[in-house]
Amino acid sequence: MNYYDKAERLLKEFKGDRYVYGPGILEKVGEVARSAGSRAALIRDAFPGSDESIAKIKDSLKAAGVEIAAEIAGAGPNAPREDLARITEEIADANPNVLVSFGGGSTIDATKAAEVLRTIGGDIEDYFGTGLVTAAVEKSGKKLSPHVAIQTAASSGAHLTKYSNITDVSTGQKKLIVDEAVVPTHPMFDFSTTYAAPGSLTMDGALDGIAHCLEVLYGAVGKPSYDKIREVAQTGISLVVQHLPDAINDPKRTEARDALCLATDMGGYSIMLGGTNGGHLTSFSLVDVFSHGRACAMMNPYYTVFFAPAIEDPLRMVGEIYRKAEITDVDFDKLSGRELGEAVAEAMFGLARKVGFPTRLGDTPGFTNDHIKRALAAAKNPQLDMKLKNMPVPLDASMIDEYMAPILEGARDGRLDVIKNV
Repeated sequence: MNYYDKAERLLKEFKGDRYVYGPGILEKVGEVARSAGSRAALIRDAFPGSDESIAKIKDSLKAAGVEIAAEIAGAGPNAPREDLARITEEIADANPNVLVSFGGGSTIDATKAAEVLRTIGGDIEDYFGTGLVTAAVEKSGKKLSPHVAIQTAASSGAHLTKYSNITDVSTGQKKLIVDEAVVPTHPMFDFSTTYAAPGSLTMDGALDGIAHCLEVLYGAVGKPSYDKIREVAQTGISLVVQHLPDAINDPKRTEARDALCLATDMGGYSIMLGGTNGGHLTSFSLVDVFSHGRACAMMNPYYTVFFAPAIEDPLRMVGEIYRKAEITDVDFDKLSGRELGEAVAEAMFGLARKVGFPTRLGDTPGFTNDHIKRALAAAKNPQLDMKLKNMPVPLDASMIDEYMAPILEGARDGRLDVIKNV
Protein backbone atom coordinates (compact mmCIF):
# COMPACT_ATOMS: atom_id res chain seq x y z
CA MET A 1 0.00 0.00 0.00
CA ASN A 2 1.44 3.40 -0.97
CA TYR A 3 1.21 6.38 1.38
CA TYR A 4 -1.62 7.97 -0.61
CA ASP A 5 -3.81 4.89 -0.14
CA LYS A 6 -2.66 4.52 3.44
CA ALA A 7 -3.72 8.10 4.20
CA GLU A 8 -7.19 7.42 2.84
CA ARG A 9 -7.47 4.29 4.97
CA LEU A 10 -6.41 6.23 8.05
CA LEU A 11 -8.92 9.01 7.31
CA LYS A 12 -11.67 6.42 7.09
CA GLU A 13 -10.56 5.07 10.44
CA PHE A 14 -10.43 8.61 11.87
CA LYS A 15 -13.68 10.15 10.63
CA GLY A 16 -15.62 7.34 8.99
CA ASP A 17 -18.22 8.56 6.50
CA ARG A 18 -18.59 11.95 8.26
CA TYR A 19 -15.67 13.47 6.37
CA VAL A 20 -16.36 14.52 2.77
CA TYR A 21 -13.18 15.30 0.87
CA GLY A 22 -11.51 15.28 -2.54
CA PRO A 23 -11.57 17.43 -5.68
CA GLY A 24 -14.93 18.95 -6.60
CA ILE A 25 -17.04 18.15 -3.53
CA LEU A 26 -18.58 21.62 -3.03
CA GLU A 27 -21.82 20.50 -4.69
CA LYS A 28 -22.36 18.28 -1.64
CA VAL A 29 -22.30 21.12 0.90
CA GLY A 30 -26.06 21.62 0.83
CA GLU A 31 -26.78 17.97 1.49
CA VAL A 32 -24.32 17.93 4.38
CA ALA A 33 -25.61 21.18 5.89
CA ARG A 34 -29.27 20.16 5.56
CA SER A 35 -28.57 17.08 7.65
CA ALA A 36 -27.64 19.45 10.49
CA GLY A 37 -29.92 22.49 10.12
CA SER A 38 -32.08 24.64 7.89
CA ARG A 39 -30.78 28.17 8.50
CA ALA A 40 -27.09 28.78 7.85
CA ALA A 41 -24.56 31.49 8.50
CA LEU A 42 -21.89 31.32 5.80
CA ILE A 43 -18.51 32.52 7.06
CA ARG A 44 -16.16 32.80 4.12
CA ASP A 45 -12.64 33.66 3.05
CA ALA A 46 -11.92 35.70 -0.06
CA PHE A 47 -9.06 34.67 -2.34
CA PRO A 48 -8.52 34.32 -6.09
CA GLY A 49 -11.20 31.96 -7.35
CA SER A 50 -13.18 31.96 -4.11
CA ASP A 51 -16.24 33.70 -5.58
CA GLU A 52 -16.75 30.79 -7.97
CA SER A 53 -16.53 28.36 -5.06
CA ILE A 54 -18.93 30.43 -2.96
CA ALA A 55 -21.41 30.46 -5.84
CA LYS A 56 -21.31 26.65 -5.91
CA ILE A 57 -21.82 26.50 -2.14
CA LYS A 58 -24.78 28.87 -2.27
CA ASP A 59 -26.39 26.95 -5.13
CA SER A 60 -25.92 23.72 -3.24
CA LEU A 61 -27.40 25.15 -0.03
CA LYS A 62 -30.42 26.58 -1.83
CA ALA A 63 -31.01 23.34 -3.73
CA ALA A 64 -31.04 21.49 -0.42
CA GLY A 65 -33.54 23.93 1.09
CA VAL A 66 -31.07 25.59 3.47
CA GLU A 67 -31.69 29.31 4.01
CA ILE A 68 -28.56 31.49 3.98
CA ALA A 69 -29.24 33.85 6.87
CA ALA A 70 -25.98 35.77 6.46
CA GLU A 71 -22.79 35.83 4.45
CA ILE A 72 -19.96 36.89 6.75
CA ALA A 73 -16.37 37.83 5.91
CA GLY A 74 -13.87 35.42 7.42
CA ALA A 75 -10.91 36.12 9.67
CA GLY A 76 -7.53 37.55 8.75
CA PRO A 77 -4.30 35.59 9.25
CA ASN A 78 -3.95 34.08 12.72
CA ALA A 79 -7.60 34.86 13.59
CA PRO A 80 -7.26 38.31 15.25
CA ARG A 81 -9.49 39.04 18.24
CA GLU A 82 -11.06 41.94 16.36
CA ASP A 83 -12.26 39.58 13.62
CA LEU A 84 -13.50 37.14 16.24
CA ALA A 85 -15.62 39.89 17.86
CA ARG A 86 -17.08 40.93 14.51
CA ILE A 87 -17.86 37.37 13.41
CA THR A 88 -19.46 36.60 16.79
CA GLU A 89 -21.74 39.63 16.49
CA GLU A 90 -22.73 38.87 12.92
CA ILE A 91 -23.50 35.23 13.69
CA ALA A 92 -25.61 36.32 16.65
CA ASP A 93 -27.56 38.75 14.46
CA ALA A 94 -28.19 36.02 11.85
CA ASN A 95 -29.38 33.50 14.48
CA PRO A 96 -28.53 30.37 12.41
CA ASN A 97 -28.97 26.76 13.49
CA VAL A 98 -25.99 25.57 11.42
CA LEU A 99 -22.65 27.22 10.63
CA VAL A 100 -20.91 26.84 7.29
CA SER A 101 -17.31 28.08 7.27
CA PHE A 102 -15.28 28.19 4.06
CA GLY A 103 -11.63 29.07 4.41
CA GLY A 104 -8.26 28.27 5.88
CA GLY A 105 -7.43 27.60 9.49
CA SER A 106 -7.93 31.19 10.66
CA THR A 107 -11.54 31.46 9.47
CA ILE A 108 -12.43 27.98 10.70
CA ASP A 109 -10.79 28.65 14.09
CA ALA A 110 -12.57 32.01 14.42
CA THR A 111 -15.89 30.34 13.61
CA LYS A 112 -15.30 27.75 16.32
CA ALA A 113 -14.55 30.42 18.92
CA ALA A 114 -17.34 32.74 17.74
CA GLU A 115 -19.95 30.04 18.23
CA VAL A 116 -18.71 29.49 21.79
CA LEU A 117 -19.04 33.20 22.59
CA ARG A 118 -22.42 33.50 20.83
CA THR A 119 -23.96 30.52 22.61
CA ILE A 120 -22.32 30.50 26.04
CA GLY A 121 -21.10 34.07 26.40
CA GLY A 122 -18.18 35.32 28.44
CA ASP A 123 -14.82 36.57 27.25
CA ILE A 124 -12.52 34.59 24.98
CA GLU A 125 -9.91 34.60 27.78
CA ASP A 126 -12.30 32.37 29.73
CA TYR A 127 -11.71 29.53 27.27
CA PHE A 128 -7.98 29.54 26.54
CA GLY A 129 -6.57 26.26 27.81
CA THR A 130 -7.80 22.66 27.78
CA GLY A 131 -11.40 21.51 28.30
CA LEU A 132 -12.82 24.85 29.45
CA VAL A 133 -15.44 25.04 26.68
CA THR A 134 -16.78 21.60 27.56
CA ALA A 135 -17.03 22.60 31.22
CA ALA A 136 -18.91 25.78 30.31
CA VAL A 137 -21.27 23.92 27.96
CA GLU A 138 -22.11 21.39 30.65
CA LYS A 139 -22.68 24.11 33.24
CA SER A 140 -24.91 26.18 30.94
CA GLY A 141 -26.95 23.28 29.58
CA LYS A 142 -26.68 24.84 26.11
CA LYS A 143 -25.47 23.23 22.87
CA LEU A 144 -23.13 24.60 20.25
CA SER A 145 -24.55 24.70 16.73
CA PRO A 146 -23.43 22.12 14.15
CA HIS A 147 -20.48 23.33 12.11
CA VAL A 148 -19.84 22.44 8.47
CA ALA A 149 -16.16 23.37 8.15
CA ILE A 150 -14.93 23.49 4.54
CA GLN A 151 -11.14 23.61 4.41
CA THR A 152 -9.49 25.46 1.51
CA ALA A 153 -5.77 25.10 2.30
CA ALA A 154 -3.46 22.13 2.77
CA SER A 155 -2.20 23.32 6.13
CA SER A 156 -3.70 23.46 9.62
CA GLY A 157 -6.23 20.64 9.54
CA ALA A 158 -8.56 23.00 11.47
CA HIS A 159 -11.62 21.34 9.92
CA LEU A 160 -10.71 18.12 11.74
CA THR A 161 -9.47 19.27 15.12
CA LYS A 162 -10.24 20.46 18.65
CA TYR A 163 -8.05 23.56 18.35
CA SER A 164 -8.97 27.20 17.94
CA ASN A 165 -6.05 29.65 17.72
CA ILE A 166 -6.85 33.31 18.39
CA THR A 167 -4.38 36.22 18.29
CA ASP A 168 -4.12 39.48 20.21
CA VAL A 169 -2.63 41.63 17.46
CA SER A 170 -1.71 44.43 19.88
CA THR A 171 0.70 42.17 21.76
CA GLY A 172 1.57 39.84 18.88
CA GLN A 173 0.65 36.83 21.02
CA LYS A 174 -1.49 33.88 19.96
CA LYS A 175 -3.42 31.76 22.48
CA LEU A 176 -5.20 28.46 22.12
CA ILE A 177 -8.47 26.74 22.91
CA VAL A 178 -8.07 22.94 23.11
CA ASP A 179 -11.45 21.28 23.44
CA GLU A 180 -13.43 18.43 21.90
CA ALA A 181 -16.52 20.63 22.00
CA VAL A 182 -15.23 22.82 19.16
CA VAL A 183 -14.42 19.99 16.72
CA PRO A 184 -16.46 20.71 13.56
CA THR A 185 -19.31 18.23 13.34
CA HIS A 186 -19.24 18.06 9.54
CA PRO A 187 -15.72 18.43 8.06
CA MET A 188 -15.24 18.91 4.32
CA PHE A 189 -12.22 19.64 2.10
CA ASP A 190 -12.38 20.39 -1.62
CA PHE A 191 -8.80 19.67 -2.69
CA SER A 192 -9.25 21.67 -5.89
CA THR A 193 -9.41 24.92 -3.88
CA THR A 194 -5.68 24.43 -3.18
CA TYR A 195 -4.62 24.05 -6.80
CA ALA A 196 -3.96 27.76 -7.38
CA ALA A 197 -2.22 28.36 -4.05
CA PRO A 198 1.04 30.31 -4.40
CA GLY A 199 4.34 28.64 -3.58
CA SER A 200 4.78 30.38 -0.24
CA LEU A 201 1.36 29.24 1.03
CA THR A 202 1.95 25.74 -0.33
CA MET A 203 5.27 25.44 1.53
CA ASP A 204 4.01 26.98 4.76
CA GLY A 205 0.97 24.72 4.82
CA ALA A 206 2.73 21.48 3.90
CA LEU A 207 5.49 22.05 6.44
CA ASP A 208 2.87 22.93 9.06
CA GLY A 209 1.48 19.47 8.35
CA ILE A 210 4.90 17.97 9.04
CA ALA A 211 5.07 20.01 12.26
CA HIS A 212 1.78 18.55 13.49
CA CYS A 213 2.89 15.00 12.75
CA LEU A 214 6.41 15.51 14.04
CA GLU A 215 5.62 17.21 17.32
CA VAL A 216 2.90 14.73 18.26
CA LEU A 217 5.24 11.87 17.34
CA TYR A 218 8.03 13.24 19.50
CA GLY A 219 5.70 13.69 22.46
CA ALA A 220 4.22 10.18 22.15
CA VAL A 221 7.41 8.21 22.87
CA GLY A 222 6.80 5.72 25.66
CA LYS A 223 3.01 6.21 25.63
CA PRO A 224 0.38 3.55 24.76
CA SER A 225 -0.69 5.51 21.67
CA TYR A 226 2.82 5.61 20.19
CA ASP A 227 2.40 2.89 17.54
CA LYS A 228 -0.74 4.46 16.05
CA ILE A 229 0.75 7.96 16.15
CA ARG A 230 3.91 6.64 14.50
CA GLU A 231 1.86 5.16 11.65
CA VAL A 232 -0.10 8.37 11.08
CA ALA A 233 3.00 10.57 11.33
CA GLN A 234 5.04 8.40 9.00
CA THR A 235 2.26 8.63 6.41
CA GLY A 236 1.87 12.40 6.64
CA ILE A 237 5.57 13.25 6.70
CA SER A 238 6.30 10.87 3.82
CA LEU A 239 3.62 12.48 1.63
CA VAL A 240 5.04 15.95 2.20
CA VAL A 241 8.70 14.99 1.72
CA GLN A 242 7.87 13.06 -1.46
CA HIS A 243 5.47 15.55 -3.06
CA LEU A 244 6.26 19.10 -1.86
CA PRO A 245 9.15 19.58 -4.33
CA ASP A 246 6.88 18.49 -7.20
CA ALA A 247 4.12 20.87 -6.10
CA ILE A 248 6.59 23.77 -5.95
CA ASN A 249 8.41 22.96 -9.20
CA ASP A 250 5.21 22.27 -11.14
CA PRO A 251 2.21 23.90 -9.42
CA LYS A 252 -0.19 22.33 -11.92
CA ARG A 253 0.59 18.78 -10.76
CA THR A 254 -2.73 18.05 -9.13
CA GLU A 255 -1.63 14.64 -7.86
CA ALA A 256 1.08 16.36 -5.81
CA ARG A 257 -1.45 18.90 -4.52
CA ASP A 258 -3.85 16.11 -3.54
CA ALA A 259 -1.03 14.33 -1.72
CA LEU A 260 -0.31 17.47 0.32
CA CYS A 261 -4.00 17.72 1.24
CA LEU A 262 -3.93 14.15 2.53
CA ALA A 263 -0.64 14.82 4.30
CA THR A 264 -1.97 17.80 6.22
CA ASP A 265 -5.08 15.81 7.10
CA MET A 266 -2.69 13.32 8.68
CA GLY A 267 -1.40 16.29 10.66
CA GLY A 268 -4.95 16.94 11.80
CA TYR A 269 -5.35 13.30 12.77
CA SER A 270 -2.06 13.46 14.67
CA ILE A 271 -3.10 16.38 16.84
CA MET A 272 -6.31 14.59 17.74
CA LEU A 273 -4.23 11.65 18.95
CA GLY A 274 -1.72 13.74 20.90
CA GLY A 275 -0.44 17.27 21.37
CA THR A 276 2.01 19.59 19.70
CA ASN A 277 4.79 21.12 21.76
CA GLY A 278 7.93 23.22 21.23
CA GLY A 279 7.58 24.43 17.65
CA HIS A 280 3.95 25.42 18.10
CA LEU A 281 4.57 27.03 21.47
CA THR A 282 7.25 29.29 19.99
CA SER A 283 5.21 30.03 16.87
CA PHE A 284 2.52 31.72 18.98
CA SER A 285 4.96 34.56 19.71
CA LEU A 286 6.07 35.08 16.10
CA VAL A 287 2.71 35.83 14.47
CA ASP A 288 3.61 39.40 13.53
CA VAL A 289 6.59 38.23 11.45
CA PHE A 290 5.84 34.68 10.23
CA SER A 291 2.81 32.70 9.21
CA HIS A 292 1.96 30.02 11.74
CA GLY A 293 3.10 27.15 9.53
CA ARG A 294 6.35 28.87 8.62
CA ALA A 295 7.23 29.56 12.25
CA CYS A 296 6.55 25.95 13.31
CA ALA A 297 8.54 24.54 10.40
CA MET A 298 11.50 26.79 11.05
CA MET A 299 11.63 25.92 14.75
CA ASN A 300 11.28 22.14 14.58
CA PRO A 301 14.83 21.27 13.43
CA TYR A 302 16.19 23.11 16.46
CA TYR A 303 13.77 21.46 18.89
CA THR A 304 14.70 18.14 17.26
CA VAL A 305 18.28 18.56 18.50
CA PHE A 306 17.07 19.51 21.99
CA PHE A 307 14.77 16.47 22.23
CA ALA A 308 17.11 14.04 20.47
CA PRO A 309 18.35 11.88 23.39
CA ALA A 310 14.72 11.08 24.31
CA ILE A 311 13.32 10.33 20.83
CA GLU A 312 15.75 8.04 19.02
CA ASP A 313 13.15 5.68 17.48
CA PRO A 314 11.07 8.43 15.84
CA LEU A 315 14.22 10.19 14.69
CA ARG A 316 15.45 7.10 12.85
CA MET A 317 12.05 6.68 11.22
CA VAL A 318 11.91 10.34 10.17
CA GLY A 319 15.50 10.29 8.96
CA GLU A 320 14.76 7.29 6.78
CA ILE A 321 11.91 9.19 5.10
CA TYR A 322 14.34 11.92 4.05
CA ARG A 323 16.93 9.34 2.97
CA LYS A 324 14.41 7.55 0.72
CA ALA A 325 13.58 10.90 -0.84
CA GLU A 326 17.31 11.38 -1.55
CA ILE A 327 17.47 14.49 0.63
CA THR A 328 20.29 12.90 2.65
CA ASP A 329 22.51 9.83 2.43
CA VAL A 330 23.10 9.44 6.19
CA ASP A 331 22.78 5.97 7.74
CA PHE A 332 20.64 6.93 10.70
CA ASP A 333 20.87 3.45 12.26
CA LYS A 334 24.52 4.15 13.06
CA LEU A 335 23.77 7.33 15.02
CA SER A 336 22.35 7.99 18.45
CA GLY A 337 21.56 10.81 20.85
CA ARG A 338 22.38 14.35 19.90
CA GLU A 339 24.35 13.27 16.82
CA LEU A 340 21.23 11.56 15.50
CA GLY A 341 19.15 14.67 16.20
CA GLU A 342 21.58 16.91 14.37
CA ALA A 343 21.59 14.61 11.34
CA VAL A 344 17.78 14.66 11.15
CA ALA A 345 17.77 18.44 11.58
CA GLU A 346 20.21 18.76 8.69
CA ALA A 347 17.95 16.56 6.55
CA MET A 348 15.04 18.88 7.36
CA PHE A 349 17.20 21.84 6.33
CA GLY A 350 17.95 19.95 3.12
CA LEU A 351 14.28 19.77 2.15
CA ALA A 352 13.84 23.42 3.06
CA ARG A 353 16.69 24.47 0.80
CA LYS A 354 15.39 22.27 -2.02
CA VAL A 355 12.11 24.19 -2.13
CA GLY A 356 13.52 27.61 -1.23
CA PHE A 357 12.28 27.71 2.36
CA PRO A 358 14.19 29.69 5.04
CA THR A 359 16.07 27.95 7.86
CA ARG A 360 17.04 30.88 10.12
CA LEU A 361 14.66 33.21 11.93
CA GLY A 362 17.17 36.03 11.72
CA ASP A 363 17.03 36.13 7.92
CA THR A 364 13.46 37.42 7.98
CA PRO A 365 12.97 41.21 8.09
CA GLY A 366 11.18 42.27 11.24
CA PHE A 367 12.47 39.50 13.47
CA THR A 368 14.28 40.89 16.53
CA ASN A 369 15.51 39.72 19.90
CA ASP A 370 12.27 41.06 21.35
CA HIS A 371 10.57 38.07 19.73
CA ILE A 372 12.82 35.78 21.73
CA LYS A 373 11.91 37.61 24.93
CA ARG A 374 8.21 37.38 24.04
CA ALA A 375 8.45 33.64 23.33
CA LEU A 376 10.25 32.96 26.61
CA ALA A 377 7.63 34.92 28.54
CA ALA A 378 4.79 33.13 26.76
CA ALA A 379 6.29 29.74 27.60
CA LYS A 380 5.84 30.61 31.28
CA ASN A 381 2.13 31.43 30.82
CA PRO A 382 -0.09 28.77 32.48
CA GLN A 383 -2.56 29.05 29.56
CA LEU A 384 0.08 27.47 27.29
CA ASP A 385 1.34 24.97 29.85
CA MET A 386 -0.02 22.05 27.80
CA LYS A 387 2.73 22.63 25.23
CA LEU A 388 5.47 22.26 27.86
CA LYS A 389 3.86 19.10 29.20
CA ASN A 390 3.65 17.62 25.70
CA MET A 391 7.40 17.89 25.19
CA PRO A 392 9.37 14.62 25.19
CA VAL A 393 11.82 16.50 27.43
CA PRO A 394 9.34 18.35 29.67
CA LEU A 395 10.25 21.77 30.96
CA ASP A 396 8.75 23.82 33.74
CA ALA A 397 8.78 27.59 34.00
CA SER A 398 12.01 27.60 36.01
CA MET A 399 13.89 25.87 33.15
CA ILE A 400 12.73 28.08 30.29
CA ASP A 401 15.53 30.63 30.30
CA GLU A 402 18.29 28.03 30.63
CA TYR A 403 17.14 25.58 27.96
CA MET A 404 14.62 27.28 25.66
CA ALA A 405 16.59 30.49 25.17
CA PRO A 406 19.50 28.68 23.44
CA ILE A 407 17.02 26.91 21.11
CA LEU A 408 15.59 30.27 20.04
CA GLU A 409 19.02 31.84 19.71
CA GLY A 410 20.16 28.89 17.62
CA ALA A 411 17.12 29.26 15.37
CA ARG A 412 17.84 32.97 15.01
CA ASP A 413 21.40 32.35 13.84
CA GLY A 414 21.08 28.94 12.14
CA ARG A 415 23.30 27.22 14.73
CA LEU A 416 22.66 23.79 16.21
CA ASP A 417 25.79 23.80 18.37
CA VAL A 418 24.46 26.35 20.89
CA ILE A 419 21.48 24.17 21.87
CA LYS A 420 21.83 22.61 25.33
CA ASN A 421 20.46 19.16 26.19
CA VAL A 422 19.01 18.51 29.63
